Amino acid sequence: MNTILLAIAPVFSIILYIYIQDKHEKEPRKLLIFSFLLGAIISVLIVFALYFFTGRFIPVTDKFSVWQQFIQAFVVVALSEEFSKYVIVKYYAQPKKAFNEPYDGIIYAVMVSMGFACTENLMYVIEGGYQTAIVRAFTAVPAHATFGVLMGYFMGKAKFSNNRLVLNLTGLLLATLFHGAYDFFLFINFIPGISTGAFVSLVIGLFLSRKAIKKHQDHSHFKPS
Repeated sequence: MNTILLAIAPVFSIILYIYIQDKHEKEPRKLLIFSFLLGAIISVLIVFALYFFTGRFIPVTDKFSVWQQFIQAFVVVALSEEFSKYVIVKYYAQPKKAFNEPYDGIIYAVMVSMGFACTENLMYVIEGGYQTAIVRAFTAVPAHATFGVLMGYFMGKAKFSNNRLVLNLTGLLLATLFHGAYDFFLFINFIPGISTGAFVSLVIGLFLSRKAIKKHQDHSHFKPS
């Protein structure tokens, strides 16, 4: 039970932080909860289906090369996972009437991402124990949050733009690039010291995420003049 609490605690801490940052016009809790559940269930199912397809890009060998790990990180894992979140935000959240300011892209994308991260974290922690829970609380879980913020920033802009397709896909691409970079540096851990790159990409992602949140809040339609 304690390990399960350790697995979900960072997820709900991030959700609370993102919710508090929505200072001018809160989203309906029902939509937020449903977005989380879609991420926790539907997004995971989509990912498993995509893994089956994208995994075919990598030949089965005893040891993956750097190039194969690159494909694994950016295509098999990052693109599959971020696309699974993207389709939920695009087809469930973005059309909603309650999605009425750019910051809503961030909050819904993060809710979906945290739903996915919750399910993923539970699977890892149940197998790896409390040490895995502690490590992932400061790495993988906040990483998923940054991917959600970066995607949601552009999807929030897209809702109120004539270039909706371009901005939506920009969000998907940026989330995939940061996710892929984070995983790639971890996957090629057979190169001494290279895993530091994952930490660097996470720090950059956190920095950009804070700027994205502030920018959308500063330009909120509901901010008092």
